[in-house]
Amino acid sequence: MNDKELVAQQALQYVSENMIIGLGTGSTANCFIDALAKRNKEEKLNIRTVSSSVVSMIKAKEAGLPIIAMEQINEIDLYIDGADEITPDLTLLKGRGYDLVREKLLARSAKKFIVIADESKIVENIGDNFPVPSEVQPFAWEIVKNILMKKGTGDIRINSAKDGYAITSCGNFVLDFNYTEKNIEKLNALLCQTPGIVEHGIFYNIAHGALISSNGKVREIWKN
Repeated sequence: MNDKELVAQQALQYVSENMIIGLGTGSTANCFIDALAKRNKEEKLNIRTVSSSVVSMIKAKEAGLPIIAMEQINEIDLYIDGADEITPDLTLLKGRGYDLVREKLLARSAKKFIVIADESKIVENIGDNFPVPSEVQPFAWEIVKNILMKKGTGDIRINSAKDGYAITSCGNFVLDFNYTEKNIEKLNALLCQTPGIVEHGIFYNIAHGALISSNGKVREIWKN
């Protein structure tokens, strides 16, 4: 069992019968989906799942998990997802994929949000390893970019085929920026208050805990 599988397995201890569980997106989240599907099949937990992306929805469906739409919920019991960066105070950077709105909606609506990752995702400051993504309305991206250029450097995200702009599941564009501001509270406020930004990749004061794997062992970090 590798570190991703190990931390996904550890997350199963927070799953109970009759829960509504939010499913994250990415390689570590996929390990959790597989582990959850196996346990649900063996124990008949009567759980329901809601996905943070089309990718995780397809993965969950193929694994045999019961799926409900986000439109059918107002809160969920548990959300398990990975992250691109994690600071010691459990601020997260997410959004190298394209589902910031759905991911943050599930994170905010969860009674318990646990991030699962390996030790390489631990950083001192958000933005140490990756730029901070902001999902922006297509008509406003150049204005928003001009505003953000006063605080950092970056550009619009190009799609994987390199023939156009990356488009999120909500039909928006993404600006990836590196910022000189390292105070996460101030940076979070800046992005939240910038018109044209639909959502951004800083998950500040949202996660309740983190399960971090390294060399076959898992350590837990909890808020307060």
